[in-house]
Amino acid sequence: MDNSQNASYQAGQVKGQTQEKASNMMDKASNTAQSAMESCQEAGQQVKAKAQGAAECC
Repeated sequence: MDNSQNASYQAGQVKGQTQEKASNMMDKASNTAQSAMESCQEAGQQVKAKAQGAAECC
């Protein structure tokens, strides 16, 4: 392999690693957003249940 082939090979490797890291970060962000959304939904359901319980009891 001459220098130009070696340089383009290394550039390809770096590009692949960068894309993989970006993809992993996007997956983590997506998972974080998903779990935050689920937490909010659960909290909302608990509030709703308490409100219904209060309305029924009085």
